[in-house]
Amino acid sequence: MSTPLSLALIGFWHVHATDYAAQVVESEGAELVVAWDDQFDRGRPAAQKLGIPFATDLDEVLSRPDVDGIVVTTSTAAHTDVIGRAIAAGKHVFTEKLLAPTVAECEQLVDAARAAGVRLVVSLPRLSESVTETIAAAIRDGSLGDVTYTRVRLAHDGSVAGWLPSRFYDPADAIGGALTDLGCHAVYLTQRFLGTAPETVSAVYSSVTGEALEDNAVVTLRYPGGAIAVIEASNVTTPGASTIEVRGTKGTLVFGFAGLGLLGKGDAYDPEKWIEPEAQPAPPMPMAQWLSAIRSGSDTDANTAAAIELTRLVQAANASAVAGRTLDYRVPAITR
Repeated sequence: MSTPLSLALIGFWHVHATDYAAQVVESEGAELVVAWDDQFDRGRPAAQKLGIPFATDLDEVLSRPDVDGIVVTTSTAAHTDVIGRAIAAGKHVFTEKLLAPTVAECEQLVDAARAAGVRLVVSLPRLSESVTETIAAAIRDGSLGDVTYTRVRLAHDGSVAGWLPSRFYDPADAIGGALTDLGCHAVYLTQRFLGTAPETVSAVYSSVTGEALEDNAVVTLRYPGGAIAVIEASNVTTPGASTIEVRGTKGTLVFGFAGLGLLGKGDAYDPEKWIEPEAQPAPPMPMAQWLSAIRSGSDTDANTAAAIELTRLVQAANASAVAGRTLDYRVPAITR
């Protein structure tokens, strides 16, 4: 293992590629030493802007003894191949979500990483926010009573303002549209709040822009006990429309409405007015978790388990949208 850790940026398909590059640069004890992309005319100038060499052969990058790990920001469709090859080469892997297009592929990659002794982390950044921890703590300690309703909405104007590339709507590369990409954050947050085993899933998708994949999506889940979850994703919405609601029999927490922070109302807060609850500390961001796991040898099982369940629910929502009806949600008797 190099000191500092030497990392390769693999792919400039995703709009967050340079953001992850910046995270590496800002991380103590890590550096980017090379970049690769399957489209040379896209990758070469991008690597030049980052001030790192550009490689045209992925296998050459993966065979380099001075490369400890890779940061994957290729198309979702390429994840299984690229990540699988990296694991086989003994390289640690940090990847943009989804880990892979299907649950079976996710499980294969997780098993392969565990067997090879490499550290695999999927970027699920909203699990590392104080707001998420504060809401989760309130659910756990009963401050909200029995949770009866959640709504998590992620939205931006990328497809009406013109900054989201059209490749995000290519079924072969992107696998899914707004729900599969942006909506992933709403999915794993909902799973954090209510668990990974709803009874039913129902999805409605639309395309305001006329693209091949949805740019507007709503998914509803029914949980045992009667709780209902609403998951929303939109690439065609005025900025500032991302929100969280968690409502229970004794209290409510809301976040993001009219640009406001987290507010609570109810028995544990104030029954008559909205107040700001005591904030819980934020866990380390996914990049920091990954680098720490590489250095310490600690496992990343919690992260990869969440990544598998994320793909499971996205797959189910996409299937519901195609079928045009509510589907029973099937969770294996034994989950990771």
